[in-house]
Amino acid sequence: MKLQFLGAAKEVTGSCYLLTFSGHQLLIDCGMIQGGEISNDDPFPFDPTAIDYLLLTHAHIDHSGRIPLLVKRGFRGRIITTGATRDLCRIMLRDSAHIQEFEAEWRSRKGRRSGLDNFQPLYTIPDADAALALFEGYDYGKRIVLSDALAVRFTDVGHLLGSASIEVWVREGEICRKLVFSGDIGNTGIPLLKDPAYVTEGDVVITESTYGDRHHRRPPDYAQALAEILQRTFDRGGNLIIPAFAVGRTQELLYFLRQVKQKRMVTGHDGFTVYVDSPLAIEATGIFGRNTAGYYDNEAMALVQQGINPIEFEGLTPTVTAEESRAINTDSRPHVVLSASGMCDAGRIKHHLKHNLWRPESSVLFVGYQAEGTLGRRILEGATVVKIFGEEIDVKAEIIPLEGISGHADQEGLLRWADAFLEPPRQIFVCHGDADVCESYAALLRDSRRLPALAPNRGAAFDLASYTLTDPGTPPEKRRVSGARRASIAYGRLQSAGEYLLEVIRQNEGAPNKDLLKFAEQISTLAQKWRRD
Repeated sequence: MKLQFLGAAKEVTGSCYLLTFSGHQLLIDCGMIQGGEISNDDPFPFDPTAIDYLLLTHAHIDHSGRIPLLVKRGFRGRIITTGATRDLCRIMLRDSAHIQEFEAEWRSRKGRRSGLDNFQPLYTIPDADAALALFEGYDYGKRIVLSDALAVRFTDVGHLLGSASIEVWVREGEICRKLVFSGDIGNTGIPLLKDPAYVTEGDVVITESTYGDRHHRRPPDYAQALAEILQRTFDRGGNLIIPAFAVGRTQELLYFLRQVKQKRMVTGHDGFTVYVDSPLAIEATGIFGRNTAGYYDNEAMALVQQGINPIEFEGLTPTVTAEESRAINTDSRPHVVLSASGMCDAGRIKHHLKHNLWRPESSVLFVGYQAEGTLGRRILEGATVVKIFGEEIDVKAEIIPLEGISGHADQEGLLRWADAFLEPPRQIFVCHGDADVCESYAALLRDSRRLPALAPNRGAAFDLASYTLTDPGTPPEKRRVSGARRASIAYGRLQSAGEYLLEVIRQNEGAPNKDLLKFAEQISTLAQKWRRD
């Protein structure tokens, strides 16, 4: 019985854990990697065809984004998750595939001018569809028996619609172990969603630590803050432009905007229009509206029971087509535009910024984190001129940061989750955080709670039978590479690809002769192209 940490170990993306027991192999999450020395198209450190099950904590791409690639490389097992996560993945994984295809086409066009071969996408929409066919959705609180040696249960963790902590019971011979994977632990008081529920028993616990070293500021009266921004912007005759992530943050803003409208908190501008200009956000909003029972909190459910949709209101106008999107900028009445991407680096939001940033009467409201190097970050930090679609735009609009209601628990919330265990677990692993945060939160659990907490390295392996770490993995400082070593790293990736090719060759043993000959010819042609005599 073994647990391996293959992603989000002293890092915040690429969540992936491998559990081996009784001849079974089980993955928990298979997320996209952002930054670092590992590439998303690197071979998996396991055989995808040997994985029997994949348990998914929630739909965010850093937890789900490599599932289509896993299927592309041979996985045909069952994907077990909640119903709402399954529904969100139906749009998010197809959208991710569309982005992969678009980026590959763009890079191919650019490369052809230099005589390079076409760039292949990480995966395609058909790959995403093949993955989605394997999804099974279950309710919170139901114990799901998958085999004589495996059972699982999902518990609402309040991070995103459908997000869950996962309890996993495994058996090998006479040994039984219960593992608990926290998933991303939600904050309290998030609109629409329930506060996190707690798991109270577990032998081995894997917890996230994104904000394990800090405390959130107390969230403002969001509806009132929005109303004040709307009032002064509309009084100037301007528009309010809000870059917002399509899944989660857009729906939270619609919840507050409905309150503003329902309570008539903006005067003199009755009936103002709120455009949601993001096809993905529109689809996600529909999924939120269809997944209420079992997911919404009491306040939102009270509205639903009165026949009120908490994220719909008069004046809400979704725009799907490019023509509808362009038409927004011909609307002379003061209005609100909610559009993606949330960091302004892609998507339709750039068009709306181009039409409004130069207008001193308009406002741009930032409600989410803006990563360094993004257009959103440059605007938020006071850039007076930005380039959009090759054109320099003066920044004269009012720029307003309004701290979002974080979807992640802070240190206090993480400790509440850990304190819920009635008996101390035999081992706690702290993951899904920057390296220093993982270490400091693990130390906090050891020092203040007397819990056996450890921050594992990527690649670490833990023997569940003896409760011992059998492989320490590679610490971040050993993983970082200098420019002088990049060539050897690239060569290592080439070797890994060669090993993966050998796996595929072995899997084709017994295939029809004509297929084997065709495969051999393709390999020979490729080898001749790269041979260096």
